Amino acid sequence: MIKKVGSVFFLGTMLFAQAQEKTTDIDTIAVQGKFISTPYKSANQNITIITKADIINSPAKSIDEILQQIPGMDIRRRGANGVQSDIGFRGSSFEQVLLLLNGIRMNDSQTGHNSMNIPVDLDDVERIEVIKGPAARRFGQNAYAGAINIITKINLGKRVKISAEGGDYETYGLGLNASIGTEKFSNSIQANSASSEGYMHNTDYEIRNVFYQSRLAIKDGDIKLQAGFSEKKFGANGFYSSPLATEQYEEVQASVVSLAHQQTFGRFRLNSNVYWRRGQDMYLFNREKPEIYRNMHIGNNVGGEVNSSYQWGLGTTGIGVELRKEFLASNNLGNRNRFVSQVFFEHHFSLLDKKLNITPGVSWANYSNEGNFFYPGLDVGYNFDPNNKIYGNISKVHRVPTFTDLYYVSKTEQGNVNLTPESAVYSEIGYQFQNKNILAKVSGFLRGANNSIDWVKASLNDPIWYAQNVGDTTIKGVEAELDHRVLDWLKYTVGYTYLDNKFNASNDFVSRYVLDNLKHQFIAKLETKFLKNFTNELVYRYNDRLNLGSYNLLDEKLSFVKKDFSVYVLINNVTNTEYTETFGVNMPNRWFHVGFSYNINIK
Repeated sequence: MIKKVGSVFFLGTMLFAQAQEKTTDIDTIAVQGKFISTPYKSANQNITIITKADIINSPAKSIDEILQQIPGMDIRRRGANGVQSDIGFRGSSFEQVLLLLNGIRMNDSQTGHNSMNIPVDLDDVERIEVIKGPAARRFGQNAYAGAINIITKINLGKRVKISAEGGDYETYGLGLNASIGTEKFSNSIQANSASSEGYMHNTDYEIRNVFYQSRLAIKDGDIKLQAGFSEKKFGANGFYSSPLATEQYEEVQASVVSLAHQQTFGRFRLNSNVYWRRGQDMYLFNREKPEIYRNMHIGNNVGGEVNSSYQWGLGTTGIGVELRKEFLASNNLGNRNRFVSQVFFEHHFSLLDKKLNITPGVSWANYSNEGNFFYPGLDVGYNFDPNNKIYGNISKVHRVPTFTDLYYVSKTEQGNVNLTPESAVYSEIGYQFQNKNILAKVSGFLRGANNSIDWVKASLNDPIWYAQNVGDTTIKGVEAELDHRVLDWLKYTVGYTYLDNKFNASNDFVSRYVLDNLKHQFIAKLETKFLKNFTNELVYRYNDRLNLGSYNLLDEKLSFVKKDFSVYVLINNVTNTEYTETFGVNMPNRWFHVGFSYNINIK
């Protein structure tokens, strides 16, 4: 089956649009924002869903690695297997992307380096929903260039799944997922542990996740609870400051608890949730000599929201309110906090026998320390027939500086309390064709940014990076994707993204992030099925980065699945390429993995 494209997004945990296994069911998919649900064929954004089948077949070991297979996404990893990654969309920084877990905000107010600390393992993810382009008017801060929603699922009945894996560099992993429940009340708990001695000096890691979720069905709705904890301990050879800093070490934790309610009353739908997300980050410049330099940051985000929608003769209207308090206690950044208030409004309507779909919207946000911001936007789409669609959207977005941008001080970095928020106008126009076996998309996009925030230095020899508003930038690009199911046993996917990123005025400094984007990106996947139970997937990636040059990567996974048992052999970097995804951090050479899983169904 071809990869489905559609999305279900709002900041609660109420996500109703299920990724369909058959493309012929695509019209049944509901594309839901914070409060408005629209049919898939009426969605006017560039949206991708990574399905469970995609995850199972992929030669990826972590969430960030499978995201690398989406055209337009720029994943800059430090280390492997989910240790730490910065996520960007089409030339954005890692601070300009919103991360959600079952609709709950996971971004870290201290720094975007920690936003991917998600308390679930890739094996336990049901699907990943990706919105490319601005989504701030629906989701607020950080949805500057795109949004990612990671979805988990509770299985009905009684089931226990066990998994184990091993690989090069003394790598191992163990996992357990247990579910029990009925249509009325269901529960799931999962626990995962992984470790490795590392592929070079001081790149060892230990990663542990525990995650619980439950669902209680009520009349015309449900109540959902989730609670998770993640801990990572890793050697950070060259991760920060300088490639010469080979003895760095870090321990990070992330916790999330949320309770969400969804209910429908005729034409009126109500969604609400409360949530708490805690992050902890302990950094040592030298793991053997902690007295030299040590940072400890503890951040808490506490919030809640109420969203509603009403269907009437002129379309569907939605409004929502979110309140959030962000706290940070740090020996380096000090004790910081800010209060965020947001109001959202959106209206969806159709004309010309529902072929023309229009969705205007606006949101207002108040940051207690930074002031007021407005995020207006408009999505328009026209369906020529069930297979052919054109769409366009335009939005204004803002991003306020993180506490690290403002206050961080070290021997190699200097924050700036005088930073002003950055803003941009983001627009895209695209065409999509889809039938039973083919999905083809092409789009062009433009993002004009003002007061861009970056870390800069006067020259490469300057020892200190300074946080600054570096001025106005323009990013323009094109993106194309083709996903073709040739036969039941053969499918290929190709995607290409081109970016042109420029300062609008001459610059005489070295940019750390703003000009560190991929200029050319090409991705190709080939999936074959044979002997009934075997699946083989090859993934090729070509990346050409402005500051770090180009490289080619090939990953491979061979899987055997029969009923409740599966086993796989996975090889990352088959061609043993030497490369780096972020300055100063050498990535692993060829890495072999082998693993299995077994489902125990209990009657």
